[in-house]
Amino acid sequence: MATRVDIEQIETTKSEKLLALILAVFFLIGGLWTYQKIDDYVREAVGIEEFQLQFDDPAVSEFEAARTSFADASSERRAARENLELRREAYRTALDAGKPAGQLERAYADAQERFDAAKLEASEARAELRAAELKLREAERRAQTQFEERDDRRALYSFLARLVFVVALLALGYWLLARLRARNSRYLLVAFALLGATTVLAFVFAGDYITDYVDPLDLGPLILSLFGITTTLAAFWALQRYLAKRMPFRRVRKRECPFCGYPVGVNEHCEGCGREVIAPCSTCGETRRVGTLHCGACGHA
Repeated sequence: MATRVDIEQIETTKSEKLLALILAVFFLIGGLWTYQKIDDYVREAVGIEEFQLQFDDPAVSEFEAARTSFADASSERRAARENLELRREAYRTALDAGKPAGQLERAYADAQERFDAAKLEASEARAELRAAELKLREAERRAQTQFEERDDRRALYSFLARLVFVVALLALGYWLLARLRARNSRYLLVAFALLGATTVLAFVFAGDYITDYVDPLDLGPLILSLFGITTTLAAFWALQRYLAKRMPFRRVRKRECPFCGYPVGVNEHCEGCGREVIAPCSTCGETRRVGTLHCGACGHA
């Protein structure tokens, strides 16, 4: 046969408190694991990846081609300059020696033309390299912007999912607390363990996001805080109503005044507040203590 007991009158044992603490720790471990996995799942769903430009990107290919062309043009210019210096030295030596220098003069002129052409080609290659570099930087900025937009979207989705998770756990904890208390269950400590673990998880959530955002997302921890305050005050209000309903009966069991709690013994009036603590039963008229659940003479409530 099951016996309903008054939870407030039951002294919780040390073993029960220890089990409740251990249960809260395991609740917290599972909650933290789920909390982290939410971000992992969102990251996979959004497709966030490390930022990098692939080598086959047009801007990268064009930059590499321009850099190669500039390197070749620079090498050609250096070779043309060395050849020009050699031809010029040979031409001057022939002139100083009074020797025929017609062929050397033509060779010097050809070397000068080759050097001028190589210098022009190197200048054009440098201009192309600068233009390709600008395109590459622009492509990098676009890719970085896309990456940041996707990462911001991922962060928002992760934030909302985590917020829903923490709020749902809080709501479940308070619902379980009210449910078990209404049933006068000794498993009430399970609800306390869940609420304790969820409260720590809420602190983790607030710590993750309070310092990360300066936009409307900052309202998330505030909303969570307001929700937690509201639900806790509601639970406190419900507890006070419950205690106000059960308190007179518990005081009568201790031979106290049901109104102020002052010891009354066998007196008909309370020596603390002066109110009547013995009154006739509304059903049978026999005297009964004020605050008892049933009449001792007829058994009616």
